[in-house]
Amino acid sequence: MDDRAELIRQIKKIDIATGVLVEGLQSGLHHSVFKGQGIEFTEIREYVPGDDIRSIDWKVTARYDHPYIKEFTEERDQTFHFVVDISGSSGFGSLSTKERKIFEVTASLAFAAVRNNDRVGLVLFSDRVEKFIPAKRGRKHLAGLFNTMIEHKAVSKKTDLSTALKFLGTVLSRHSSVVILSDFASSSFLLPLRILRRRHEVIAIRVTDPREQDLPDVGFIELEDPETGDQVLVNTSDPGIRHRYHELVAESDKKMHIDFVRNRIGEVVLSTNEPYDIPLKRFFTGVAKMRWVYARVQ
Repeated sequence: MDDRAELIRQIKKIDIATGVLVEGLQSGLHHSVFKGQGIEFTEIREYVPGDDIRSIDWKVTARYDHPYIKEFTEERDQTFHFVVDISGSSGFGSLSTKERKIFEVTASLAFAAVRNNDRVGLVLFSDRVEKFIPAKRGRKHLAGLFNTMIEHKAVSKKTDLSTALKFLGTVLSRHSSVVILSDFASSSFLLPLRILRRRHEVIAIRVTDPREQDLPDVGFIELEDPETGDQVLVNTSDPGIRHRYHELVAESDKKMHIDFVRNRIGEVVLSTNEPYDIPLKRFFTGVAKMRWVYARVQ
């Protein structure tokens, strides 16, 4: 990753900035839009006038010939696992690299979670799980996570998100919020993502760069895949090639968005050349509002 001293200074700035953002981030981080998240069964008791009839336990009511209801309480602490892409493509960027943006966003959300006394864990992945730190509370634990992100050198440049998702499916016993930070330039991850979503809340934070959206008109250039090293010569002065490239990128983005929506995966799209605070706050504040609406219609 970038210069260690500079990143440490950046962490201090992020900690201060998160203090401004924390109200909106915490409210959204702490209230899932998905049914069952953060809700724990407490007891069954006799129905009293004024209780919500939708809470009636009909099996117990039939057995005792008297109405009984189920009571639930909202769990006030949560567990977050940040799944961070450290593959070769994360080093790409124009004004700033994806790797740097991912680090800043992870730090900001982790600070918000820790300030709420939530547990925070970390997974670093390429085409394998390179590092796993189980979730714990506290700033000392958080400092260890940040140090790992700064010091760790990726073993592989390739990407396989499915490997990380399958790994989480086996090691996460407690219901968690899984926040994936990546450009999602990986294939065949939809099925393991769908399986993980059955037991956990999943949020996809997709980091992109403007240079990936359109080819500049600069004549013949050699494009290289940062993960495989494969190279191809492209004539960017050909308007047909530039147009087709733009179409393919747009189609890929649209398909990914539809896949996330169909599988109830929260999605935030961030650019390396734009501030991340407003999109994050908008998304997580929206999650809190949607959670409130959902509760009202049940």
